[in-house]
Amino acid sequence: MASDTTAASSPDTSQNNSRALALLVAGAFFMENLDGTVITTAVPDIARSFGVVALDLNIGVSAYLLTLGVFIPISGWVAERFGARKVFASALALFTLASVLCGMAQGLGEFVLLRALQGIGGAMMVPVGRLVVLKSTPKEKLIGVIATLTWPALVAPVLGPPLGGFIASYSSWRWIFYLNLPLGLIALLFAWRLVPNHLPAERRPFDLAGFVYAGGALLALTWGAEQLSRPDAASGEAAIWFGLGAALSVLAIRHLRRAAHPLIDLRTLSIKTFAVTIHGGSLFRLAIGAVPFLLPLLFQLGFGLNAFHSGMLVLAVFAGNLLMKPATTAILRRCGFKRVLLVNGAINVASLAACALLTPATPVWLIAFVLFVGGLTRSMQFTAYNTIAFADMPQERMAAANTLFSTAFQVAMGLGVALGALGVRLGHWLVTSAGWQAMPAGQFRLAFVLVALVSLLGMIDSLRLPANAGEHLSRRP
Repeated sequence: MASDTTAASSPDTSQNNSRALALLVAGAFFMENLDGTVITTAVPDIARSFGVVALDLNIGVSAYLLTLGVFIPISGWVAERFGARKVFASALALFTLASVLCGMAQGLGEFVLLRALQGIGGAMMVPVGRLVVLKSTPKEKLIGVIATLTWPALVAPVLGPPLGGFIASYSSWRWIFYLNLPLGLIALLFAWRLVPNHLPAERRPFDLAGFVYAGGALLALTWGAEQLSRPDAASGEAAIWFGLGAALSVLAIRHLRRAAHPLIDLRTLSIKTFAVTIHGGSLFRLAIGAVPFLLPLLFQLGFGLNAFHSGMLVLAVFAGNLLMKPATTAILRRCGFKRVLLVNGAINVASLAACALLTPATPVWLIAFVLFVGGLTRSMQFTAYNTIAFADMPQERMAAANTLFSTAFQVAMGLGVALGALGVRLGHWLVTSAGWQAMPAGQFRLAFVLVALVSLLGMIDSLRLPANAGEHLSRRP
């Protein structure tokens, strides 16, 4: 075992490599997040090449997200059992290989299986990569590093659809997947050189019951969200899947609290800063996960814009994310985590609520400004939550905390689409029953009200934080 933990994992080397590791893992995160959304606009082209209708290809989109959700809970155990470097590098290799094979697929069945294989690689790649960075980064450098890791989760859902549409329109949809080959090979080369191979002193037995319950709950909830997001979906079918997911979640929590070696250690929730980012932070992520789903609907179906103009407007969110990133560390150090989570969170709620006031007559510059401010605040809030989550976490419990964090993150972001779809359906019901048909895009605008309220609810948890929460992270190194 000693041979696996070479000088690459020594404190000095870890500090020197923390920025390079963060960039490497952020690149892997970007590939993983991008592949979840990039094919959505290319679905008609892919369906035509397979000789099926576009609706049949929904399972190809879902297969990736489903396997991602199911296998994330075991990522921590796998990393502990086989070593972080081996698992991260193997996941990168699997993800890259599956991407190339997806591009070569000749039929729907083959494509679905390869997307599932790609999801397994992503499920191991993302949480294990974050764990490597957390264990290799000194606490005083954590804000900047987490800001780097946060960016792909914000940017990829915004850039994915227009990028996929551009590639499908001006080249072949297969290049959506082929482009991962050079990126994956470069990342694999650096992974083997930079990633330390953390191994525990003792190996925990595998919690099969925990995997069945937790994985089954994630599968049911993710599939329910996918069902609800479809325009032709039956609400009753989605409700059945959500009910099954809720029942399995209860069984999972009950088991994980009693198991001697749980797959997901719920005892990490006893640390207040971590609990806040799991509870209130998940509500925030739930709300933000709905935004990339709602904005194109508002602009295309509500305002009558074409896909290109809609995509150009949504890029204002990306611009806000980009501009906030360099200022994040300075703001958190100057203002503190609690103040940022409350004040910035309130601005974020206001930007979401402002989307409900937009109409086809609203000047383009004002729409872009609202989206830009939303991008600024979401980037800051993501980084603040993701950083303070591990502020007080002891190193020996970091792997367990990271597994729970990754699982909660995946659930919240996945259910964000379901929240948006539910908001649209409730909005449609209100518009119809109250006779508000004269209100342009009423159902989509009312959906933003629901999303803003969920984000506001998530802020309440931040009030429990002490005023000096995460103060040791804000000190200059």
